[in-house]
Amino acid sequence: MSQRKSVQPRGDEPGVAAPADSPVTDREPNRLIREKSPYLLQHAYNPVDWYPWGDEAFEAARKEDKPIFLSIGYSTCHWCHVMEHESFEDTAVARLMNEAFVAIKVDREERPDIDNIYMGVCQIMTGSGGWPLTIIMTPDKKPFFAGTYFPKEGRFGRMGMLDLIPRIADVWQHRRGEVLASAEKITSSLHEAVPAADDAPDSTVLQAAFQQLEARFDSRYGGFGSAPKFPTPHTLMFLLRYWRRSGDSSALAMVEQTLSAMRRGGMFDQIGFGFHRYSTDPQWLLPHFEKMLYDQAMLAMAYTEAYQATGEDGYKMAAREIFTYVLRDMVSGEGGFYSAEDADSEGEEGKSYLWSVAELRSILSPADAGLFIRVYGIEPDGNFSDQTTQQKTGTNIPHLTQPLAVIAGELAIPEPSLREHLETIRRQLYAVREERVHPHKDDKILTDWNGLMIAALSKAAAAFDDSEYAHAASLAADFVLSKLRTSGGRLWHRYRDGQAAVPGHVDDYAFLIWGLLDLYEATFDVSRLEAALALNDQLIEHFWDARSGGFFFTAADAEKLIARQKETYDGAVPSGNAVAMLNLLRLGRITTNPDLEAKASQISRAFGADLRRLPSAHTQMLMAVDFALGPAYEIVIAGDPAADDTRQMLRTLRSEFLPNSVVILRPTNTPTPAITRLSEFIGALTAVQGRATAYVCREYACQRPTNDPVEMMRLVNEEQPTIREARR
Repeated sequence: MSQRKSVQPRGDEPGVAAPADSPVTDREPNRLIREKSPYLLQHAYNPVDWYPWGDEAFEAARKEDKPIFLSIGYSTCHWCHVMEHESFEDTAVARLMNEAFVAIKVDREERPDIDNIYMGVCQIMTGSGGWPLTIIMTPDKKPFFAGTYFPKEGRFGRMGMLDLIPRIADVWQHRRGEVLASAEKITSSLHEAVPAADDAPDSTVLQAAFQQLEARFDSRYGGFGSAPKFPTPHTLMFLLRYWRRSGDSSALAMVEQTLSAMRRGGMFDQIGFGFHRYSTDPQWLLPHFEKMLYDQAMLAMAYTEAYQATGEDGYKMAAREIFTYVLRDMVSGEGGFYSAEDADSEGEEGKSYLWSVAELRSILSPADAGLFIRVYGIEPDGNFSDQTTQQKTGTNIPHLTQPLAVIAGELAIPEPSLREHLETIRRQLYAVREERVHPHKDDKILTDWNGLMIAALSKAAAAFDDSEYAHAASLAADFVLSKLRTSGGRLWHRYRDGQAAVPGHVDDYAFLIWGLLDLYEATFDVSRLEAALALNDQLIEHFWDARSGGFFFTAADAEKLIARQKETYDGAVPSGNAVAMLNLLRLGRITTNPDLEAKASQISRAFGADLRRLPSAHTQMLMAVDFALGPAYEIVIAGDPAADDTRQMLRTLRSEFLPNSVVILRPTNTPTPAITRLSEFIGALTAVQGRATAYVCREYACQRPTNDPVEMMRLVNEEQPTIREARR
């Protein structure tokens, strides 16, 4: 790929500049120069006459009688960069495209509604999908050709752009009837009949999911399947809940082996922290180097819950390392979180993260270099191979070859001393790495992904008793609620460069509500709960399917696309319906509103057939099912928030893994606490004998109040002895 540098604003576009990885060129910009998306701006100086998605493009296609070339990707997508350099920057390819098509560029992270539909088309037509996504469609948005990456010239059976474009143009001109018939058939396939409501899932679907995951588990390296290996933290979080419910130790073992192996591997950035996107091999060594905000959030939650379940400090440390990366590199000055960092720098994937033996020896003392080489699997010829030639490059991905405790034993060094020494070395190497060319950062701020990070920070703030994390989560929540919400209370999806845009979709509402609920339980700031309830009202009003149950991905008044879909499948992030179902259950228990729990039940019935058909692909929704099946707890702490006994009771409660619970603080230092406006029953729950008091309620019945934290935990854990056993 070509090296990319900053571009100065053009005279006719004052104040507008392409992002830092746009190519230096004297070419005039195309229409994308007016966009805010970093991905679209990367293509603003292509010779392709790109349009953003919108009426102007479709009207041009109708007027010129041309099909539309729709290209969907995102700014940190490696093969999107490759296709741009090979084809979209090539004048010969661009000339053909401009003659044959009206070309539209879409950022999948900015417009997931468009991406979801056309990725489904690609999977229907080709059996697979991925990015860059290439769709050829009629001016009325109906697709008739789909694919992913196309090189400039054909090779190894893969058609090239120079062949593809003339063929599509010829078919459009001379076989138009076939094209239109095909487009109608493909579009019709997206409008499948809505299944009738099913019975609500029971515990057998939880067991079936566990059995499917157990069959796919890699007992040697951890994780599921072979390669590529994705982290799928929501699957690990489901397994923790299954272990707590069933007592099956193999579920916990799968979680622990996977989390430990990922943290030791090259998929984890051992020098700068944070996780790369996925591993290209079974042993977690060779990553795809991009870093996504949602991965950091979901993995931090999984490590935090594993710490609560087991008490193992290594999981707590891993979560803290993720947050170190995020709060250092991925937070804006206003408190919102950026989206991603690219895999590439200086035109090479992973270059910023790799080390040669010679370089290490030039930076570190001989003894430190020898120790680092031994501990982190550094090889003289390198352990990193060029993915095109498969030849070793002489550079290395640092990774722990064994658990640090084992290495410490072999070196006869106390583990704390070894860990401290390695941290000193890491800081030296990080300082050197900071001088390298950094990967491109996608600095747009997305509501849904920020909701996930707010949830992760809030969960850790409570579990680790860390006010810094609660503060960071609060700043992000304030940013989203002030910058990404309309005067009418609706959400925007994307913020960048001072502009909020793109109407929010179901994930924006569901994920932000999730974050606000966890933030309430971390801080007991009732305004967070009030915001969650208000957003939940908006979600139900504009997204709920009154006929069949569940939430549509887009609002009823959103742009009309060729289909309006509902999603349940968990991909890189959980499905909005799954998160919304658990939100409804939690909100229903906090406010004692049975209508919210009824909505959750309707979701489980609406998608019951999907859950039974492939339960392991719906683990986030199964977490909601697990909560609904119970036992689930409402735990009210009545006490002075500033008093030591109240704080101690909360610390005791938060130290353990209690996923199926809501925790409410009933302050006693004010006569009419704000929480009683939202939950009437809490008003009667007062401190006994003037001391912090716990009310443990299970399945709509409350136990005798207690001032004793030990007795409180006995009431919570009386049916789940697995927690105590795991932490012995």
